[in-house]
Amino acid sequence: MTTMETSAPAFAPAPTTPPEPAVRQRVAELGALRARVHAGPGEKATEAQHARGKLTARERIDLLLDPGTFHEVEPFRRHRATGFGLESKRPYTDGVVTGWGEVEGRTVFVYAHDFRIFGGALGEAHAEKIHKIMDMALAAGAPLVSLNDGAGARIQEGVSALAGYGGIFRRNTRASGVIPQISVMLGPCAGGAAYSPALTDFVFMVRGTSQMFITGPDVVKAVTGEEITQNGLGGADVHSETSGVCHFAYDDEESCLTEVRYLLSLLPQNNRERPPWAATGDLADRRSPALLDLVPAEGSRPYDMREVISELVDDGELLEVHERWAPNVLCVLARLAGETVGIVANQPLALAGVLDIKASEKAARFVQMCDAFNIPLVTLLDVPGFLPGVGQEHDGIIRRGAKLLYAYCDATVPRISVILRKAYGGAYIVMNSQSIGADLTFAWPTNEIAVMGAEGAANVIFRRQIAEAEDPETTRARLVKEYRAKLMQPYYAAERGLVDDVIDPAGTRQALVSALAMLRTKHAELPPRKHGNPPL
Repeated sequence: MTTMETSAPAFAPAPTTPPEPAVRQRVAELGALRARVHAGPGEKATEAQHARGKLTARERIDLLLDPGTFHEVEPFRRHRATGFGLESKRPYTDGVVTGWGEVEGRTVFVYAHDFRIFGGALGEAHAEKIHKIMDMALAAGAPLVSLNDGAGARIQEGVSALAGYGGIFRRNTRASGVIPQISVMLGPCAGGAAYSPALTDFVFMVRGTSQMFITGPDVVKAVTGEEITQNGLGGADVHSETSGVCHFAYDDEESCLTEVRYLLSLLPQNNRERPPWAATGDLADRRSPALLDLVPAEGSRPYDMREVISELVDDGELLEVHERWAPNVLCVLARLAGETVGIVANQPLALAGVLDIKASEKAARFVQMCDAFNIPLVTLLDVPGFLPGVGQEHDGIIRRGAKLLYAYCDATVPRISVILRKAYGGAYIVMNSQSIGADLTFAWPTNEIAVMGAEGAANVIFRRQIAEAEDPETTRARLVKEYRAKLMQPYYAAERGLVDDVIDPAGTRQALVSALAMLRTKHAELPPRKHGNPPL
C-alpha cells in the first residue's frame, strides 16, 4: 500500500506585501491635487467674490446639499482651447463644479458656475461637463439644480461656446416635465444664457447680486438711448414683479438656498413618482370655524385668500409661487394630511380677484407643472370674471386666457374645486369647473354661480322694462333681487349637478382631505398624440 503525500495547492495566494512607495506617493499627489482643485484659483479671487456679497460655488453647494453627500464629477477637467492666451490658462474644473448629492436624503444633481474662473463663462469643456450632469440627472430620474453665476459665452472659444448653450437648451427641453429643474440665479446671466433658466420649472434670484437680460444696459443705451442700471433692467425685483421670469426672490444666498431645499421637499424625484409624504401633527379631520368669519358673505367685500389657504393646509405652512407677480391669483404649494397639493385661488385683495392676461399665464404654468409632477390640484374660486378693457383685448386676452383653460382641460391629476363666493361667466368655466373635467366641485352656502353679476344681468335682460318704468331705480332694484333669487341662489347649480355638494365652510379641510384620499388612485389617459398645440 502506497502512502500519498500531500502537496501544496497549485494556486497558492501570493504573500501580502505592503504597497510600493510609488503608490503611496501617487495617492499623496492625488490628495494634494484635489486640495488645489477645491481651493480654486486662489485666496485673492475668493476674497473678491466675497467682496461682491457672493459665495463661492463650493460654499453654495455645501448650503444646498446635506452635509458630506456631495460627489463631484470631472473635477480635473480642463479646456483644450488655444489662442488669445488660453493655452497658458487651463484651470481645473474649467469654471463649473458638477456632481450629485442629497437633499433630505434624496438624490439631487447640481452644477455651479465658479465666477472666480473665467468669470464663470461657458466654454466647450465647461459645457460638456454640464451636458454630462444633465444627462445623468435625466437617466437617474432625479432633480437638477443649477447655481448660475456666469458671464455668458467664453468669447475666446467662439462658436464652440455657443454650441455648448444649444446642448443645454436641448437637454432642458428634453427633461421638461420629466424631472424637476430649478435655476438659482446668484450672479449675472446675460444673452442666450438667460434662456436656460426660462426653460426650467422654477427660477430663484437674489436681490442686488443677480441679473438676467438678453441685451445689457450698454446695448440698450446704444440702440434706444435709454439709460438704465443692470438691476433696473433685469434684477430680482424686476423679474419677480414685472416680467414674471422669476418665481422667488430673496435678500441673501443663504435664505435663497434654504427655500430651494424646501421646494425640493415638496416635489417628487421625477414624473413617475408621487411627491414625498410628510408627517404632520395637524389632524386630517380638523374643522376650521375661523373660515366663517374670514370670508364676508357680501360679494363686494374683499378679504385675504392667503388666510383662507393657511387655515386649510397642514400647520398653516405654504410656499407661494410668483408671490409678487399677477397678485390677483395665488399659486401655492402646501400639504393636506401630509400630501403635497397645488392650490390655485383668486385673490379678492388684488383687482377683486379677476382673471387677466398675467394671472391666466401664471396659473396656467402652475397647473401644467403640478400635472407634470403628479401633484393634485385644489382650486378656490371667488372670481367676478375676466378683466375688461381695450388693453387686455389688444394684448391677446382671448389667446392668453385660453392657456389656463387648456392647462386645466389637459390635466389628469386629481382636480377639486371649492366655490367660496362669486363664480361668474367664462372665468368660472376656465377655473376648473365641472364642465371642463373637475373631479369634484364643492360650494359654500355663500356661492353665486352665474353668467354675470345680478346687476349686470338685470340691466341686459330688463333694459326696456327699466327704461319705460316710472321709477327706473326702484324697478331695477326689484328686478335685480328677483334675478338673484331665481338664478343665483346657492343651490341652483347643485340642483343641476354642476356642484357635487354644498358644504359648511368649517368642514372644507375635511372635505378636501377625504376627496383627495379617494382620488389617490385616479387613472386618466389622454388620446394618443405626439403633443398638443396649446395657445401661445
